[in-house]
Amino acid sequence: MRLLQAEELFRKVLEGGSKTKAARLLGLDVGSKYVGLAVSDEKNRIALPLSVLSRTKTNINLMADDFKTLASKYSLAGFVVGYPFNLHGQHSPNAVQVRLLAGELCKTGKLDDLCYTYWDENFTSKCVEALLHPLNLKNQVEAKTITDKFAAVCILQGYLDNMNRKFRPADKSEA
Repeated sequence: MRLLQAEELFRKVLEGGSKTKAARLLGLDVGSKYVGLAVSDEKNRIALPLSVLSRTKTNINLMADDFKTLASKYSLAGFVVGYPFNLHGQHSPNAVQVRLLAGELCKTGKLDDLCYTYWDENFTSKCVEALLHPLNLKNQVEAKTITDKFAAVCILQGYLDNMNRKFRPADKSEA
């Protein structure tokens, strides 16, 4: 896995893919227990909820295998990893676990053909929690995994919206 600037990764996505399948992206919301996942649609305009992976200190190889399977299944070009900046744009204390996971995944050597970038995840989980609150979910684990999955959607959607504004002209035919 290779770290790229946000714009570099999107250029790679626009240029990548095959004639039959477009290159797509996977959004990650990294937490201490779970990693929420979202995948982009084939036009890289919409983020869709995918799943949640359990995260432990001992399952990094299993996670890398899962990511490799997802990369093949969805023709992934790379990952958009939520990164907790503080309100001043500096690294927050929670950023350590995100960098740690990325580093551990790199060390497995199983994802060398993929790239990743970091994207600001400020308030994504809080926004999702606020949206889910009226549902009054009783099962705490279910509520947490739903929150992580949809936080990944928010991270990836924010990235896609920003990159599409930068790199794609307004196309009225797709409206």
